[in-house]
Amino acid sequence: MCGIAGKILTKPGRPPSEDEMRRMLAMIRHRGPDQFGILLDDVAALGNARLSIIDLAGGQQPIANEDDSLWIVFNGEIFNYVELRAELVTRGHRFRTHSDTEVILHLYEEKGPDCLKDLNGQFAIAIWDRRNRELFLGRDRLGVRPVFYTNTGNSLLFASEIKSLLALSEVRREIDPMVVDQVFSYWCPISPRTAFRDVFELPPAHYLLVRGGELKISRYWQLEFPSQHSNTELPPTRSSEDIAGEFRDLLIDAVKIRLRSDVPVGAYLSGGLDSSTIAAIIRRFAANRLDTFSIAFTDQEFDESEHQLRMARFLGTDHHVVKATHADIGRQFPDVIWHTEVPIMRTSPAPMFLLSRLVKDNNFKVVLTGEGADEFLGGYDIFKEAKVREFWARQPSSAWRHRLLGKLYPDITGLHQGAGAYLTAFFRGDLKSVQDPFYSHAIRWRNNQRTRRYLSEDVMAMTKTQGHSAATLVERPAEFDRWGLLERAQFTEISLFMSQYLLSSQGDRVAMAHSVEGRFPFLDKRVVEYASGLPQRLKLRGLTEKVLLRKVAKEWLPPEITQRTKRPYRAPIHRSFFHTGAPEYVRELLSPAHLAGTGLFKAGAVQQLISRLDEGKPIGETDDMALAGLLSTQLLHHLFIDRAFVSESLGQRDDVKVCRLGSWPGG
Repeated sequence: MCGIAGKILTKPGRPPSEDEMRRMLAMIRHRGPDQFGILLDDVAALGNARLSIIDLAGGQQPIANEDDSLWIVFNGEIFNYVELRAELVTRGHRFRTHSDTEVILHLYEEKGPDCLKDLNGQFAIAIWDRRNRELFLGRDRLGVRPVFYTNTGNSLLFASEIKSLLALSEVRREIDPMVVDQVFSYWCPISPRTAFRDVFELPPAHYLLVRGGELKISRYWQLEFPSQHSNTELPPTRSSEDIAGEFRDLLIDAVKIRLRSDVPVGAYLSGGLDSSTIAAIIRRFAANRLDTFSIAFTDQEFDESEHQLRMARFLGTDHHVVKATHADIGRQFPDVIWHTEVPIMRTSPAPMFLLSRLVKDNNFKVVLTGEGADEFLGGYDIFKEAKVREFWARQPSSAWRHRLLGKLYPDITGLHQGAGAYLTAFFRGDLKSVQDPFYSHAIRWRNNQRTRRYLSEDVMAMTKTQGHSAATLVERPAEFDRWGLLERAQFTEISLFMSQYLLSSQGDRVAMAHSVEGRFPFLDKRVVEYASGLPQRLKLRGLTEKVLLRKVAKEWLPPEITQRTKRPYRAPIHRSFFHTGAPEYVRELLSPAHLAGTGLFKAGAVQQLISRLDEGKPIGETDDMALAGLLSTQLLHHLFIDRAFVSESLGQRDDVKVCRLGSWPGG
């Protein structure tokens, strides 16, 4: 795992300098503290901050092909690089290293951008073609690893994190109010926009080419599901046992190839089905010693340490725990926002930040985790809610159909009356709009309109002018309307929340803050495509989620785990910022003066929320999330806009490998 950066002239001008690259790399040194490398050409510069995991001695970047016409910097892992390398050797390619990075380069020689289709991994790739004066940027299918870019007029800059771009004075620093509105509406930015105006992310499953000063972005992979008319029954030649066996073998291999590493590999253990399955596969099918890492909470509402410890004892792992207090979350939140580089509506990344630090303190660089199982195997409550509401919509006046919601929320007593009347009314909204492409999520998004009441009049006027409807902002495949309700819900959850929040703010950014690489077997290309083709009843049968995974995992896990109802990972919000000894920045950044300075929120509405908290009055989940959004946005503005943005530099340290190249002969 690494950080990458670069600058390419798109118009005649001063060549990129070594000092510029040293400053860009310094801002992402946490992603790769082991080695630094820079390529300088007459119109291009590439940089890499390396976290050494594969080929520790020989894998320093940038790396060139045989005739030095192609140069690569790379962030990520290609898990099938061993097999790809063997094929390339038979075709006559000569390798200088044993790294997966060099495999990509030779594959690009063979296939150009189509090489991405062969890669099973998580990656952001930059290749400079000196002969054709062409830059190639590619990103993995689901957006596990980030890459951002901006056009400054005469050059294109790219980097693994936005702060690396901001290290150069030619990039302006300005929060994009449209994205603040998107976060408050949908809980995340909608790709390719970022929180910073004129800074964009390369969307997942896309690549970018720059040639002759022109920029072109293309998609190379698309998430696919069967149509609603073909996804309910199994083919007559295949039984559920056949499918379980195939899925089992795929998942085992997905875990095994993610253990390829020249450094020790650990695993996160949440106590739930997904992470427990991954840890069990490691223990059963690999010779590796296994260290597991978990988060415990002092707040019992969020704590799952009992289940974590039970699983650690069952598997016989060396288990490590970090306990997160309210004070810990509040204290770490500014550091979290520095790394996420985007407003967030949750505090959940803060305990994950603490967890990755625990991993680093125990001298691990790599962990396997369970992300992706809920999205691809039908694990979330939002999928069940949509199913119940669709059933209810067939007879809206039914006196009992809505009571099925009680099976989703058994802790809410008397769901059809009394205390549950509000929830019933909530889910009744737009009940019959089943053909809405975002039926599964629309009711949540509509409820989020309450959080938008905190946005300033200027922001609201801007969004009204430019528009922010998901229907116009989210790119949907041509086949989308032929999918069933569950598949449309999965696509929405995967392309928005998973890619834009879960794998970013709660994944890559807080792990790499401590130089820790997460690997995700459930996001293996083969597992993803297999799971996407499953009939609905092997994902969500009645209101039982992840049916196929439960069936497969019974072989490896105790019944109390395989039969346990999913409990979403969450962290406390308002209790982390309003308590005795709360951090001073909270009231300072939410003060009328600071709110006026950013111009993004209504000071009066914010003060009303603070007054309720000071008086000890209860607040709902919507306002709780709004508090996280308000604070994180104000922090983002403070960290990147208000204060002088100090661009660090690697200086003259002698562990930076610099390759200087002249003009390509005949170029």
